Amino acid sequence: MDLAHLWFFIVGFLFVGYFVLDGFDFGVGMSLPFLGKDDIGRRQIINTIGPVWDLNETWVIVAGACLFAAFPEWYATLFSGFYLALLIILLALIARGVSFEYRHQRDSLRWKKGFDTMIVAGSAVPALLWGVAVANIVQGVPLDADHEFTGSLLTLLNPYGLLGGVTTLLLFFTHGVYFVARKTDGQVQQDARRLATWSGLLTIVVAAAFLIWTIVNAEAAGAPLLAVVIVLAAVAAVLLIGSWVANLRGAEGSAFALGALTVVTAVLTLWFALFPNVMPSATDPAYSLTIENASSTDYTLTIMSWAALIFLPLVLLYQGWTYWVFRKRVSRSHIERAAAAH
Repeated sequence: MDLAHLWFFIVGFLFVGYFVLDGFDFGVGMSLPFLGKDDIGRRQIINTIGPVWDLNETWVIVAGACLFAAFPEWYATLFSGFYLALLIILLALIARGVSFEYRHQRDSLRWKKGFDTMIVAGSAVPALLWGVAVANIVQGVPLDADHEFTGSLLTLLNPYGLLGGVTTLLLFFTHGVYFVARKTDGQVQQDARRLATWSGLLTIVVAAAFLIWTIVNAEAAGAPLLAVVIVLAAVAAVLLIGSWVANLRGAEGSAFALGALTVVTAVLTLWFALFPNVMPSATDPAYSLTIENASSTDYTLTIMSWAALIFLPLVLLYQGWTYWVFRKRVSRSHIERAAAAH
């Protein structure tokens, strides 16, 4: 395997990490209207991701930076062609981050409800649009001979792209509700278990349809790693069902872990279906961006490889330590005591 192919999978690893970590953040944010019966309950939910949401979000920055350095042609085509969708995602993420920081600055119920709405929207919009974007990258988009995207935002809103968006939205939602059940107690925890039961069923149905469609598309495109795609899709389905069963049994930790592995295998299914392309052309296969024609020079990739070898383990250790420090449940009584003291 040459360095270009290695970096294709390293970039994939970074996006897997982002979708797993920020994915449950999105789910927690989207769960507010369903689980937060009062302000104490909503604070309990938000506090489950309070110490880690910004750290989780940095994964997409690192992934984007590595994409720019390792595959400049891919980065240029993607960010110029999908600029409106990515801008909407960016604005939604900004709105969500601002809401986390400013929600508690005033005691006004109207003030808090306004920021709660921004948290929900700032979580749902990226959860939907990331799925739309990735599904379109895998399926192929109209590119000309200069590798420039010739479509528009509406081009991305095709049936397969929209199904991909709905799949990620439901998958992240259920993943986040599992996390809430894992990290809370009392009424919020009980409500999260019930909600995950119903959302999990819907997610299983929609995700199954999307994975089957992905396999059909990969077979039609003559994907060289079709067997791997089929195996990963089957594993993702088993893990998703397993997480739902674990939730039914009240095993919150197992449900969340299996949900995380579901996201991992689902994203890897799409990544292997994409290989060896990085952005297939729906106009003419000859116009497609591939790992080979989109990558940087070997010298650049060599420097990046040494940097990744040194710094990536440190990042993983730091993030693991952060989760270990904030591993305890967020109890309602703790929030009530803090509110009384305030």
